[in-house]
Amino acid sequence: MIKLIHTVKAGEVLWSISEDYRVPISEILLANPELNPNILYVGQKIVIPGYPPTSSIPYKITIDISKRTLSLMKDNEIQRTYPVGIGRAQHPTPLGNFIIINKAPNPGGVFGTMWMSISKKHYGIHGTNDPSSIGKIVSRGCIRMFNKDVEELANIIPIGTPVLILN
Repeated sequence: MIKLIHTVKAGEVLWSISEDYRVPISEILLANPELNPNILYVGQKIVIPGYPPTSSIPYKITIDISKRTLSLMKDNEIQRTYPVGIGRAQHPTPLGNFIIINKAPNPGGVFGTMWMSISKKHYGIHGTNDPSSIGKIVSRGCIRMFNKDVEELANIIPIGTPVLILN
């Protein structure tokens, strides 16, 4: 069985990986019996329990910071491209590879009607109560979408969908 694999990045420790995926360290250690929790190295592969392997998911999200767009791909073909708001200079949107780890309807407010966490603690893709902010550099690092767009996206993609955020 193929599993979700995390590749260790510079500066990461087991605690931060555990926090990003919201998986207890004890479960990560059980899934990786050979892992020394005190010694991680860049490029090391760690099994993250509780998520489907990304290879089993036909969808992928690519967020282009410079264009301020989010593209939904299925089987490597663009299905839809949405405009987004991104992080300000003092709170930049994180770059790299992540996955969607949860989806939660929201009652409104600054996060709009839907929140989807990515595997970077405190960051997500969400709606907004300020539609005029879409297409602008305004957030605290999250990806903002029109409420109707984020709801549509959340209804299509499963938990575990890969997210690539690039400049």
